Amino acid sequence: MDSIIIRGGNRLSGKLPISGAKNSALTLMPCALLTDEPLTLRNLPRLADVDGFGHLLNQLGVSTMIEGARPEDFGRVMTMRAGRVTSTVAPYDIVRKMRASILVLGPLVARAGEATVSLPGGCAIGNRPIDLHLKALEAIGAEIELAAGYVKATAPGGRLSGGNYTFPVVSVGATENVVMAAVLAKGTTRLENAAREPEIVDLCNCLLAMGARIDGIGTETLIIEGVERLHGATYQVMPDRIEAGSYACAAAITGGSVELVGARAEDMGATLAALRHAGVTVEEKRDSIHVSADGKLRPLTLSTAPFPGFATDMQAQFMAMLAIADGASLLTETIFENRYMHVPELARMGADIEVRGRAAVVRGVDKLNGAPVMATDLRASMSLIIAGLAAEGETQVNRVYHLDRGYERLEEKLQAVGADIERVSAG
Repeated sequence: MDSIIIRGGNRLSGKLPISGAKNSALTLMPCALLTDEPLTLRNLPRLADVDGFGHLLNQLGVSTMIEGARPEDFGRVMTMRAGRVTSTVAPYDIVRKMRASILVLGPLVARAGEATVSLPGGCAIGNRPIDLHLKALEAIGAEIELAAGYVKATAPGGRLSGGNYTFPVVSVGATENVVMAAVLAKGTTRLENAAREPEIVDLCNCLLAMGARIDGIGTETLIIEGVERLHGATYQVMPDRIEAGSYACAAAITGGSVELVGARAEDMGATLAALRHAGVTVEEKRDSIHVSADGKLRPLTLSTAPFPGFATDMQAQFMAMLAIADGASLLTETIFENRYMHVPELARMGADIEVRGRAAVVRGVDKLNGAPVMATDLRASMSLIIAGLAAEGETQVNRVYHLDRGYERLEEKLQAVGADIERVSAG
């Protein structure tokens, strides 16, 4: 199993390219199920989760073709075509590895009139039930059964009816699933308290390019007028705001100066505001964001929240950065109840962090020390990389397969801006 070795203390400096967004790519790929014409996605990140989702689509009858996939390239162009859906079953052995697999449920029942999808897996960061996905789909005409670890959804008469649904809490995944299902429904669907994340906007814009009719994009009220069929399209995946924020934290903790090429500031308001409050200089440019720091970080009080609030996917990275801030920070995790598994690993490196239920008090220390640590989930993995970049001595991050799910060529990107980092294979 691979590990990443970091010899800390180097100041990061230079240009760092931001890849296409993992969370958007995994939402756009199932759109291929909604049409018998080709859907081409550009700027698709080279990630284990993207490969896994492509394999799932192949199982359902979708052909996938990657154009110009040179090993040295960042990003890929993939053309998917579901001329005929040959299976409506998403099996356990694929779905258990990746929670996003549940996103084939809505498109399958919309296109084929039925879908059988295993209950999902993914990162072990807390209870993430899919009941809102199912309730929203029922509201637009699906009949749902649960049996033997699978969800079976059917559309009576072969087509969903459309309907109204108000989400009791904001759910990104459930919003995505029901939007994809509703675009082919017979009637109109109105969704209240819908998620507003940039990845939802990206999904809606892709569906518009395929011929869908959606109003209220970017707001909490989405109105979807169902159409008879969608057509093919070519669409570019948005830049990854979480990757950009992660590398901004890496630059800040090392007192560095990094230009995040391709990052989009309008998607990152809460992250950029938090960086500025911590004493980091952030300069927004047309096609990039420049981040620089003098090594003196101020403490913060942060609470995660749905967009446009501070993203739960940035909590671990900020915790690592704030471990050497001048004073005590308070982080509150409101989205997932088990998202502090990186705390004991950061403590092994000398961080002073006290968890109190959903809150964590981070008391800044003078320095971190390199140590062998173990990644527990995707964003926790990145927090350990960030800590290692600033730590004295050598840090070995184990179980880095989590990183490969969400960060495209992490070592290459960090090496290019001055980090002393390498991947090593065991044995």
